[in-house]
Amino acid sequence: MSAGRYCDQLWAVMVLVMQIDAPFWDSLVFEGTDDVDIEAATGAFGTVGVVARGRVAGVECADCGRFSDRVHDRYRCRLKDLPLAEQDFVIRLTVRRFICGSADCPRRTFAEPFSRLAAPHGRFTTRLNHTLERVGLALGGRAGRCPGAGPAGLRSRPDDLVTQGRGAT
Repeated sequence: MSAGRYCDQLWAVMVLVMQIDAPFWDSLVFEGTDDVDIEAATGAFGTVGVVARGRVAGVECADCGRFSDRVHDRYRCRLKDLPLAEQDFVIRLTVRRFICGSADCPRRTFAEPFSRLAAPHGRFTTRLNHTLERVGLALGGRAGRCPGAGPAGLRSRPDDLVTQGRGAT
C-alpha cells in the first residue's frame, strides 16, 4: 500500500472529540434554551456535531394539559444550525414521546416540545430559520439564483432561501 493511500484512509477515520462542558455550549448554541443536555460533541470533515437530549423529567400534554413522565418511545432528529467557526453545525437531538394518562384525551402519545430550539418537524433551528428568512427577504426573488448569497459559511440550498423568504411575508 502506498503512503498516500494509507494517509487518505487514516484521514477518513479521524474524528475530533470536543469538551461537553455545559456552560460553553449553553452560551454558544443553546442560549435561552434551558431544557437541553449535551451528551457529546464531535468535529470531523468540516462539520461540528452535538448530540443532545431533553433535560426535563416530563411534560404536559398539548391537548389536555395533564403532566406525564411515562416515556413511550424515543426518536432522533437532525437539526442544522448556524455555522460555528465556518464549519457546518448539526444538532442530533433525541426526542422522547410521552404517554398521556388521561382516558378522555384524544392524543395517546405526544413528543416533548423544543419550541425555543426548533419548530416541530423542522430541519433547521430557530436561529438558522431566522437568518435564512432575512437573507431570503433581502434577495427577494433572486434568492433562488444566488446560492452563495448568505453570510460567510452559511450553506443552504437556493430553494431554502426562497421558502424562508416567502414564509415571512
